[in-house]
Amino acid sequence: MSIQLPENTKMLASSFTYGVATAAFQIEGANTEDGRLESIWDRFCNQPNAVKNNDDGRIACDHYHLWEDDIKLIQSLGVDAYRLSIAWPRVIQLDGQLNPLGVRFYQEVLKALKKANIKTFVTLYHWDLPQYLEDQGGWLNRDTCYKFRDYANLISQALNQYVDSWATFNEPFCAAILGYEFGIHAPGLSDPKYGRQAAHHILLAHGLALPVLRKNAPSAQVGIVLNMNRSYAASESSEDQFAGLMRETLDNQFFIEPLMKGQYPNILQIVAPHYLPAMVLEGDMDIISQPIDFLGLNYYTCNHNAFDAEHFFLNVKNSNEVEYTDIGWEVAPHAFKELLINLHQQYELPPIIITENGAACADTLINGEVNDEQRVRYLNAHLNAIHNAIEAGVNIQGYFAWSLMDNFEWAEGYSKRFGLVHVDYQTQKRTIKRSGKAYQAFLKARNECLFKTVLEAQKTIKTT
Repeated sequence: MSIQLPENTKMLASSFTYGVATAAFQIEGANTEDGRLESIWDRFCNQPNAVKNNDDGRIACDHYHLWEDDIKLIQSLGVDAYRLSIAWPRVIQLDGQLNPLGVRFYQEVLKALKKANIKTFVTLYHWDLPQYLEDQGGWLNRDTCYKFRDYANLISQALNQYVDSWATFNEPFCAAILGYEFGIHAPGLSDPKYGRQAAHHILLAHGLALPVLRKNAPSAQVGIVLNMNRSYAASESSEDQFAGLMRETLDNQFFIEPLMKGQYPNILQIVAPHYLPAMVLEGDMDIISQPIDFLGLNYYTCNHNAFDAEHFFLNVKNSNEVEYTDIGWEVAPHAFKELLINLHQQYELPPIIITENGAACADTLINGEVNDEQRVRYLNAHLNAIHNAIEAGVNIQGYFAWSLMDNFEWAEGYSKRFGLVHVDYQTQKRTIKRSGKAYQAFLKARNECLFKTVLEAQKTIKTT
């Protein structure tokens, strides 16, 4: 099994960006070195049974010490770009000023990437809020929005010459709803009122950061990353159809509609006002809905929903025979295509970049190899789904596989592996899996094709 796209696809053009992605807390480790402050995930990991096997991020993939080797690994895959996140607690001190040692780490990483001719896509917030801000209310405290703006201002000044693209936030849904409404992610709070208010403040912080990022990095692209699933009704009954609509509204439209239209979904005001943020001040929606250069989209799976009188919807398994990944997520490339086309029809979107897409598989290292054939099939099917969406008119300009390597998978700890590269957590040895080699071969063939096209064009110019 290999990764193959139609010969005429726009995804083989040099303008289409291919990359791999990671996040700071999931790979860096070194969570007390060089003045790094405690994050909400450090604190959450210390709560008994909050994370599977009581795993934590103290070492993770030890990227903080092994980053030079990891950049060589990224380069060996032949990607155009690397998406990484900045750990806010590593670069900002308690007094709000920059931590020079933390900043230097990212400067060295980004400089090495530029030297390797790898474009840099940087996310400012991938869920690791400094714990001292959580102690003051975290994303329930409006003041945190302004603290984020200040952080964005300082770190973009320090790093702007090395960064091609800035994303303010990764997956506000997960940061707010999983962290403040369901309590399964840090900081572990459980109240619908908390989740939606935290979400509003995250979106507001995004809007507040946009002007300072544009001022400090005028040549870079600036956007935000949302995660979305395609929601289906469990049956044709009107109740289940309503359940699917509510799931779609609460998970997807609640986050994209403020960005694109400056409002929360009207249906919530009518049928579920308790799912709206309690405190929205005059002018907030104008700040949130400022234009962005790109929309990052993370996609992994779809969901099926039956009606529930208390919560509107109840997540149920697909009634058909379908394939699942090791984390229990349905493999649904058709839903990916439908999601992209539906978004294109609903909104006037900026260019889309698929900032995460991948699968957790039951990977086993045998005789120095990992034969993750399911992941190869997954990547191939989803890349072709993107091709089909582009053919239908959706403006998609890049794709990042999640993840570069196995890492700390949040509440799942180290029990789930998403990497193109296997990590032995005892020895920190990296081994490129079959999926990584397939991605590598696909990119090599694409680059050879581009090189051949350039040569042919040069010959044409000479003969004329």
